[in-house]
Amino acid sequence: MLFVVSMVCFVLIHAPEGDYASQAKAVAISQYGMSEVAADTYAQRLRERLGLDRPLIVQYGRWVGGIVLHGDFGQSFVRNKPVAIVIGERLPYTLGIALVCHLLATGIGVGLGIFAAMQQHRLGDAAASLLAFLGMTVPRFIVALVILYWLAFVVGSPDIGSLNAPAFIMAPWSAAKLWDLLKHVWPVIAVAAFGGLAYNLRIMRSNLLDVMRQPFVETARAKGLSRTAVVLKHAVPNALHPLIMHQGVIMPYMISGELEVALVLSIPTIGPLMFDSLNQQDIYVTSTILLVLSAVLVVGNLLADFALALLDPRIRVGR
Repeated sequence: MLFVVSMVCFVLIHAPEGDYASQAKAVAISQYGMSEVAADTYAQRLRERLGLDRPLIVQYGRWVGGIVLHGDFGQSFVRNKPVAIVIGERLPYTLGIALVCHLLATGIGVGLGIFAAMQQHRLGDAAASLLAFLGMTVPRFIVALVILYWLAFVVGSPDIGSLNAPAFIMAPWSAAKLWDLLKHVWPVIAVAAFGGLAYNLRIMRSNLLDVMRQPFVETARAKGLSRTAVVLKHAVPNALHPLIMHQGVIMPYMISGELEVALVLSIPTIGPLMFDSLNQQDIYVTSTILLVLSAVLVVGNLLADFALALLDPRIRVGR
């Protein structure tokens, strides 16, 4: 799966006209006053040095061969560093933020979905449905702009545009540094989690209402169990199946979902790095980020399969 994804990503990244040398040529002409002829010569030499003049299959083979044989993901043209270092500087923060967003979106979304199902056609159900509608329709960058305006012009917060305050950048990890990190990234977590919980809420509500109409639920009610006990003990576990499978695909969404918010707030995570690498045609950075997202997707699906087997004994018996 990852091999096929790597091929598709590499081809699609090369689909637009031009390459990194073309970008460098434009910069040389506009910023350094280089003539057209000299800039063409400079761009051609740059292509030869970076291997961009070679056939696409050769470039792909070198990239994949470096990954498989040496763990080398290539060199970032823009930053003149190994791609592993460029992405490694941002990946832990990105995964941590995405995991927190994922847990909040799942926990709050499932809880509100259960609440909405138990309050069907009442005020609580209408409020939860409105929240889900807003989470699925309001663009993230609009919410991010509102938060940015509030932080910059109303509160006057200095915690904008970085992961940590200057005093904590080189400091070892501590409770104070973690709190400082949360003060900087809470808008990203809030916006991404708000968008993610909408799907969990709607699916949980819909599935739970379907399960509560099943005969085994009526039988449990007939035995004298309270409505709350029937819902939490019998209905909810049987309504979780689609949500558990959804957890296997949601992590890449959470990682890429913070792109707009991180761009607006200038938070240095994977999202802005991918955006910049696409604009500047830094192909190995973009390809590696897409490969990492694909790996997270594959691993997430595998873990979701295991979780589903643990939850439902019918799946373990039927294997």
